[in-house]
Amino acid sequence: MSLVHERAPLTVAAFMDLALYHPRLGYYARTARCSGRAGDFYTSVDVGALFGDLLAGQIAEMAAILSPDAPFDLVEAGAGNGLLAADLMHALARRAPALLPRTRLHLVEASQAARAAHAGTLGRLAAHLATSSADLPASFEGVLLANELLDALPVHQVVMRDGQLREIYVIRDGDRLATAEGPLSTPALADYFDALAVTLEDGWRAEVNLAAMQWLAAVAERLTRGFIILIDYGHAATELYSAARACGTLTGYRRHTSDVPGTVARPAWLQSPGEQDLTSHVDFTSIQRVAGDAGLTTLGLLDQTYFLLGLLDPSTLDPSTLGSGGSAAAVKRRLALKTLIMPGGLGSTMKVLLLAKGVGTPGVRGCAYRVRLT
Repeated sequence: MSLVHERAPLTVAAFMDLALYHPRLGYYARTARCSGRAGDFYTSVDVGALFGDLLAGQIAEMAAILSPDAPFDLVEAGAGNGLLAADLMHALARRAPALLPRTRLHLVEASQAARAAHAGTLGRLAAHLATSSADLPASFEGVLLANELLDALPVHQVVMRDGQLREIYVIRDGDRLATAEGPLSTPALADYFDALAVTLEDGWRAEVNLAAMQWLAAVAERLTRGFIILIDYGHAATELYSAARACGTLTGYRRHTSDVPGTVARPAWLQSPGEQDLTSHVDFTSIQRVAGDAGLTTLGLLDQTYFLLGLLDPSTLDPSTLGSGGSAAAVKRRLALKTLIMPGGLGSTMKVLLLAKGVGTPGVRGCAYRVRLT
């Protein structure tokens, strides 16, 4: 069964929504877990439990800033099968045992198959699972975490032609899918670039993630007080919309490769809809603007390298967490840390945006080492 029928052209955003999130045929609906060695891509979670262990230190500090004894909501958006949440909860049980009893865990995940795995993944800690849903909680006070969520939200794709911004559409061309240019589907696309004071050069293609901005506005409205931790691929707008990325960043991943042959009319991301992951780099400039408009304060935007090194500072986190000596477990944890922080890999590719609401501008451990963006 095809996800795209011979009807009116689809925006790339509409195509991505079907290809990724269709309840039966979409990529994320097909399996409870798409990452890892047996999947199509790697995330920091796949490196091992250390990532969740370090994040737990940051979350515990944020919980302490909010209150020493009030109920604490921990929300993970794009939670997959709950693996990161399980790592976090196990780490909190060990690092902050007084926090765990008052923690209410909310896992937000579009895939029904992944949601069905939540209780099993959490095991004995499933007692803390307050909600497992496709929707954000209506109201919460605490911390929301989203690791590699925004890059997978549907994006519009545009191209500049003779000084006019045009939109890319997905069409049927015989028995295959292809792309075609047409007028903008919404004036919000032109407004987006006007707000950035960015003008694309003739022939440049670019993605616009209106869904990410709408999602963050919804999060800000539902967060009564607390923090947001966003971890994702991305750049400042001046870098994202530049000659270095003049072909755009929309990419399909299948079996850990993105180099499937394609053409301008039939790009690789258009092939095998529902059978490959689709991702596009995040414009953090626009995300921060929306955050500010929604009443959120930016505490820091930095490489994952510096964020995690801040959490490893001896004054804030017991370095024994890494293990010592030559035991297999200790070596494995040290290798995991290297993978998480090495520049050129996850360390510099992944960016961390820390936002706050109703708590002022406290210094947090994740910004303790260096706030640097490469």
